[in-house]
Amino acid sequence: MELNVLWFVLITVLFTGFFFLEGFDYGVGGLAPFMGRTDEERGMIIRTIGPVWDGNEVWMITAGGALFAAFPHVYSTMFSTFYLALFLMLVALILRGVAFELRGKADCLCWRRFWEGCIAFGSIVPAFLWGVAVTNLIAGLPINNEMHYLGSFYDLLSAYTIVGGFTFLTVFLFHGAAFLTQRLGDYGLVLRARDFALKTGAAAIFFFVLCFVLTATKTDLFHSFPAALLLVLTGVLFIAGYISMGQGKFRGSFICSSLAIVAVSCSFFTGLFPRLMVSSINPAFSLTIENASSTPYTLSIMTVAALVLVPIVLIYQGWCYWVFRHRVTGKDLGNH
Repeated sequence: MELNVLWFVLITVLFTGFFFLEGFDYGVGGLAPFMGRTDEERGMIIRTIGPVWDGNEVWMITAGGALFAAFPHVYSTMFSTFYLALFLMLVALILRGVAFELRGKADCLCWRRFWEGCIAFGSIVPAFLWGVAVTNLIAGLPINNEMHYLGSFYDLLSAYTIVGGFTFLTVFLFHGAAFLTQRLGDYGLVLRARDFALKTGAAAIFFFVLCFVLTATKTDLFHSFPAALLLVLTGVLFIAGYISMGQGKFRGSFICSSLAIVAVSCSFFTGLFPRLMVSSINPAFSLTIENASSTPYTLSIMTVAALVLVPIVLIYQGWCYWVFRHRVTGKDLGNH
């Protein structure tokens, strides 16, 4: 396998891992202020992701770093294209990170409610913006032959990309609620998580069907049989997860929602290959793994570094999840 192909695959894996892990992370953060009726309940909900949320974001940082090193032209064009959207996402993520640290620093309900609102804001906004960004990437952007984006911020907002944003958001909220059924120790809260999952899941199915139809008409993703098959599989898995949730099969529901997110991520990257950014002006102007990659020497050094460091990171993160695998109860709120 050529190194630029290998790095396309690695970046696909990194973004897939990010959407899977950060998906339920965003979902829990977005639901916390609405699902928890008391301060203790909201504390337990936030506690389910408290020890792991920053580790989940490492996947985004690693994916961005890999994109910068392996395909610097894509990194440059992508960041100039999504400059304002990424700035807004960065502000939301910083606010979210600060909120996790400061929420428990004062014994005041107003203080806690304020930071819980920040956690929700910092979870909902990035989830929506990721959907807008991904659908823009597969629909195509006005990129010229010099790899420059010719549009404005408002050109990124269309009916398709907004539907994509709501699809990502509602799927992540369902994924987060399914995760809570696996992590909360209070059965009353588990049942409430199920109710939220059924409501957000119904919205997710509606937006997914709409996004599916628009993807078929606005993109060339369905020209790739594996990509189309994976997108269909995504719908089947998500509906299976929704039905399982309704039947009280919580573990099966979480597994299905996880596989659905993996399938849809692989579908988008498979549909893009060998492109990384599609030009809507001329397909020849698209950024591909050929015209946007680093030199073979750089890729070979990166490959050696990845072979050494990635297993270490995976082992460490797996250990963290193993340590914090027990269900969260009110007794855990005093432990940090």
